[in-house]
Amino acid sequence: MLRRTLLRTVPRALTALLFATTASLAAHAADYPSKPVTIVVPFTAGGNTDAFARMVGDELDKSLGQRFLVENKPGAGGNIGSAQVARATPDGYTLGMGTVSTHAINPSLYKKLPYDPDTAFAPVSLIATLPNVLVVNPSIQARTVPELVDLLKAEPGVHTYASSGPGTSPHLGAELFATRTGTSMTHVPYKGSGQSIMDVVAGHVDLVFDNIPTAAQQAKAGKVRALAVTSLERAPLLPEVPAMAEYLPGFEATSWHGLFAPAGTPREIVDKLSREVQRIMKLPHIQERMQAMGAKPIGNTPEEFAQHIAVERKKWAEVIKASGVAQQ
Repeated sequence: MLRRTLLRTVPRALTALLFATTASLAAHAADYPSKPVTIVVPFTAGGNTDAFARMVGDELDKSLGQRFLVENKPGAGGNIGSAQVARATPDGYTLGMGTVSTHAINPSLYKKLPYDPDTAFAPVSLIATLPNVLVVNPSIQARTVPELVDLLKAEPGVHTYASSGPGTSPHLGAELFATRTGTSMTHVPYKGSGQSIMDVVAGHVDLVFDNIPTAAQQAKAGKVRALAVTSLERAPLLPEVPAMAEYLPGFEATSWHGLFAPAGTPREIVDKLSREVQRIMKLPHIQERMQAMGAKPIGNTPEEFAQHIAVERKKWAEVIKASGVAQQ
């Protein structure tokens, strides 16, 4: 008799607990945020990732009524800051910015990460994409991509390319280019994009696949020569510069930036943040600011963002394998 009573009581208790938990999460999401939120940027202040985080954070301040504070946590190719997000309490009060490097390249580039890239994060929304630009020092005798390919094939391994560090989009973009064209160059890594492009300007390094904001500025000043943008189509910021896909069909090596939460964050909160980011990306003044940076504002659902990450991770894993880039 007691056993039958327990069998009837336990399912009712579990059902009641489930409803209570669901109601609690819904109420939590409705009240969210009730205190300041931290957005961890896994790179130094002043870069594109930092700029996008602050841009979105300022708008979230206005619409959600709480401060969204940016915390820069650079190091190890973005892995230190990303690990901080992965370990955070999944309550929506610690978020993180992720990029093509941290979420698509690093899982293949590093032998061991301080988190599981497949299970540690809840994608919220892709914020923006922006192409890199292949620029060369004006002393390089190549004014088009085909001319550069001919030069590199005639002098294999002689010419140098800069990057903002191993595993970054400028690094892997150059490796993708070398793989597609059957050429070879010597990699000269730096600790950031500012120094890398300035050494191309100074002639210490021959070329770089740099982010479009800084590359466009130097190209318009005549300090470097822009040969191609790495998006499928020409970039409005440099409309006269061909897309690499015009020479190498399907070539695409864009940098992207998105918002993540720790895995286990209530779906209601993830969805609420995603809807806000999608709305923010449609604001005219945000679109103007991003376009001035050469970026394309996106804003999409968690599912769409997750699919984007999966496609990018597969592509860059193949590039890393084909190019023989050493794991870190």
